[in-house]
Amino acid sequence: MAYQGYAVQQARRPAFYERPFPATDDSRNGVYFAALSLFGKQEGDGSPERGKKGIAMTKKQKKLVVFITALCGMFAIVPAANAMHIMEGFLPITFCVLWGVFCVPFLVVGFMNIRKRLDENRQMMMLLALTGAFVFVISSLKIPSVTGSCSHMTGTGLGAILFGPCVTSILGIIVLIFQAILLAHGGVTSLGANCFSMAIAGPLLSFGLYKLLAKSGMNRKVNVFIAAFAGDLFTYCVTSFQLALAHPSPTGGFGYALVKYLGVFAPTQVPLAVIEGILTVVIVIGLETYAKDELKGIGFLKGAQNG
Repeated sequence: MAYQGYAVQQARRPAFYERPFPATDDSRNGVYFAALSLFGKQEGDGSPERGKKGIAMTKKQKKLVVFITALCGMFAIVPAANAMHIMEGFLPITFCVLWGVFCVPFLVVGFMNIRKRLDENRQMMMLLALTGAFVFVISSLKIPSVTGSCSHMTGTGLGAILFGPCVTSILGIIVLIFQAILLAHGGVTSLGANCFSMAIAGPLLSFGLYKLLAKSGMNRKVNVFIAAFAGDLFTYCVTSFQLALAHPSPTGGFGYALVKYLGVFAPTQVPLAVIEGILTVVIVIGLETYAKDELKGIGFLKGAQNG
């Protein structure tokens, strides 16, 4: 019966799960096109800023795209499961509005920051699109837990390390909207709460830790691992806080509910945080190999001595 249920779920999956993206050299496909339409135009496409450097992909950049795609593809086939994102209708409307309001300042600053930085460096578009794709893929993978729930990685630590927490909030909310509408992963009413935990709180900690550790002179890859690991765990601490605040225990109150929620996700989230830290380091190594100029352009390798 379990196998038959799984087969039915697979049969109902949307067609885009099995349909590959067109194998062309058109740099406007997929996430790249979405980012381009949101944040600006390419040289020669009617933009008044024709004098700026274009964003055509070099052979090295194409190799980077293949590298990221292959790495994400390794983790792209998993059984269906209920997601850790707070689902539709689970939070009272007051909490939904409140968490949404908390997100607005970060999103506004993030959008303005992206527009400004793209005006200064159009080559940032490729890294921005690849980071968004990385967040989308690994945050869509839902790992069943022995406690009866499930967890997933976030991927937002990479964005926080490369671009900062406000820019990452934009990438995060785009991913969350697509997941809520197309994958039933999370919800529209709970979008503010999910955005705050995954796209704001986690990246804030990752960014702060990375900057702090960078000043200590530690190896950069160790810093990346710690930042991504801690950001992942903190995301779920904040989610547990949100759930406990909205649904305190009738007997033990908020504190008891918080401990229970943390305990539900800990068995799978701790090892997943380790895996996310390792994956983020691998991605950074790939970027340093194939996109060193782009990393210098966004200031990631500026003054970095330890590799």
